[in-house]
Amino acid sequence: MNRSGKIRVLPPAVSSRIAAGEVIERPAAAVKELIENSLDAGSSFIVIEVEDGGIRLIRVSDNGEGMTKDDALLACQRFATSKLASEEDLFRITTLGFRGEALPSMAAISKFRLLTTLPGCASGTEIIGTSEGTWQVSEKAAVPGTQVELRDMFYNTPGRRKFLKTPATEFSHIGRLVQQTALAWPSVHFRLVHQRNVVYDYPAVSSRTDRYLQVYGSRMLDHSLPVEYRHEGIALSGMIVNPCHARTSRSPQEIFVNRRPVKNTTISHALYEAYETFLPPQRHPTFILFLDIAPDAVDVNVHPTKREVRFSRADMVYRAVKTAVRQTLFGHAPSSLSFCSPKSDELPASPFETSVTEATQTTKAREESLPLFLAANNDLLLAQRTASISSVREAFGPDYRPPQTETVMPLGQVRLTYLVAEVGGELQIVDQHTAHERVLFERLWRNWRQRSIQTQELLIPEPLEVPPHLCALLESSLEALAEVGVTIDRFGSHTFVLRSLPSILGSSASASWIQALVEELAEIAPFNGIEKRIRAILATMACKSAVQAGRAMTRPEIAQLLTDWTEEGCPMTCPHGRRIALRFHKEELDRVFARA
Repeated sequence: MNRSGKIRVLPPAVSSRIAAGEVIERPAAAVKELIENSLDAGSSFIVIEVEDGGIRLIRVSDNGEGMTKDDALLACQRFATSKLASEEDLFRITTLGFRGEALPSMAAISKFRLLTTLPGCASGTEIIGTSEGTWQVSEKAAVPGTQVELRDMFYNTPGRRKFLKTPATEFSHIGRLVQQTALAWPSVHFRLVHQRNVVYDYPAVSSRTDRYLQVYGSRMLDHSLPVEYRHEGIALSGMIVNPCHARTSRSPQEIFVNRRPVKNTTISHALYEAYETFLPPQRHPTFILFLDIAPDAVDVNVHPTKREVRFSRADMVYRAVKTAVRQTLFGHAPSSLSFCSPKSDELPASPFETSVTEATQTTKAREESLPLFLAANNDLLLAQRTASISSVREAFGPDYRPPQTETVMPLGQVRLTYLVAEVGGELQIVDQHTAHERVLFERLWRNWRQRSIQTQELLIPEPLEVPPHLCALLESSLEALAEVGVTIDRFGSHTFVLRSLPSILGSSASASWIQALVEELAEIAPFNGIEKRIRAILATMACKSAVQAGRAMTRPEIAQLLTDWTEEGCPMTCPHGRRIALRFHKEELDRVFARA
């Protein structure tokens, strides 16, 4: 049987769109490529204008060196670039762009227009892409530099366009990208405009510290420690969070390799390892870390969007990052520091028998071994370890009922995290955080379904400083938040005010976890159904408000929590899918101890 004729060469228009999908998967990817071209062209002022999160319009203008007519036409051809001359150049890349794919990829999936002018010239070259894949070239007056305009992203690839998120979500990705690039290039003036409103305006500054201040504000600087380290051809700089101010949120965690923002598991793992016992449970390090290394020691040509890199000596990079962070945390080479979380033999035999006085004595005995930055915050550590019973009870909310001691018999607490009790004739080991999280979620969800969420007005409204690229996300979610009892009003360009919260959350709720909720709205927002969106919001609220691991609890409090958990049907997972309890039936215990 003749089987020939099955293989065919795709038409250029189809192959171009397939290739474009690898390079430009969303509007932020197009903005990234255009900004990189502007930086490689020596620009000192870059303006990014977007509409509808970049879906309707992206326009990037710079004051770089510009191009001649011939160069501009070549730049629009696939695999045409000024940044590589030979194969050997791939192994020592010093520019941000190098593949020559960006402009033709953008032209394949948008209505493309390029305008470029050389310095000192009265007119420049305008190139407009057509739907047939051809170019319309004309002479036009323009200021020196280059401007690239993309309209109606993915208009000719509806399959890709339907997978885009909401304009607010897409703009949040663009905003974060501009922030990342601004951090790496403090000598360049960046301006981001959305819907004709200036969102970011970062004038050129002389140091990275000044740029940190522009992007993140003074509060983050006050809560961070500077990093400086050089060894064996590796230079590390930036800032890492003071462990006393670590949050549940992972933002920001920025890694730059030769000023290129990347994701790298080697660096991330080394950084987490360096923190080790410095961080409380469920807290994460935030950092902005710049790694400078010889171009031939790193391969940036391993990912379509250049977000991943590989090191020729990954082990050396790992050791350098871990050493740099540890030296910063300790204030000197890590040799004599003895600070760590309590070991199992340091914990009291029963958490219910430890008094505040004993805890104070233990903490004072260890104070001399604390690093300086931790010793200065020792009152905070002591307060976290010896939290009063009333604060725990307030965290449970006002709806707690007396425990049913005939069905729940608390036996104790293990490592200030796991509750041990006899529940209904079974031995249960319960994670206190996930159990309380599920109880709060079920109550919030039930009250929302009945439209009976009780709210509590804050005596003093709490201000919320929201990153500009997340303001649109928060504003679009204010109505959904109000439905669950969280009242937030806009108070300025980047400031909101928290006015009320669900009363069931008690005093544990605050603007701090509202800030974390805002950072998660980028993932919550795309949900189609209102119920799914509300469930996601309530799950986050319950998680941030639940009693945390590491909090000492009394027997009555343990009994109350477990009683509430049983009344909710003893669910075995929290709203985010984590396990709540490990159960041992009487028959299983008898079998283990040969009493069956």
